[in-house]
Amino acid sequence: MLDLAQTLACSLILSKIDYCNSVLHGAPSSTIQKLERVQNNATRIVLQAPRRSDVNSLLQTLHWLHIEVVEQRINYKLAVLTFKTQQTSSPQYLSQYISLRTSARNTRSSSVLLLCVPFRRTSFARRSLSTAAPLTWNSLPSAVLNCDSLSTFKSRLETHLFSTAFC
Repeated sequence: MLDLAQTLACSLILSKIDYCNSVLHGAPSSTIQKLERVQNNATRIVLQAPRRSDVNSLLQTLHWLHIEVVEQRINYKLAVLTFKTQQTSSPQYLSQYISLRTSARNTRSSSVLLLCVPFRRTSFARRSLSTAAPLTWNSLPSAVLNCDSLSTFKSRLETHLFSTAFC
């Protein structure tokens, strides 16, 4: 019964939260909090927990992401999109907005492929893909960045986000 409830919640609720959530990167916290409340309520419904129960432990039980769920899901989606764009240059219309950082010297960090972060004056402009994707990508540990396949990248990224959320 728990598996069925979890499957329904993932397919009906979480898929709606995930749909195009990368456009919410850097959005005001009031917008993000509304989406977090939806997921927190879904968590309580799936586990049939009381309304006032601590959602953090419930999320951990379901192996869902933490209270900053929506922001982490946004970062996850943005990082996966950046990985796909770098590896395959597709979608083509996005690859023009992401460029590798080049260094004149050979440093220890040159083995990690970091992205160039363009300067933007306004906070709204910082939400653009050309700025948000490099910021998200460059914040990831090298163990996540140095992956050969998409499945390995996703697995390591999920592990990294889950460990940062619950530690």
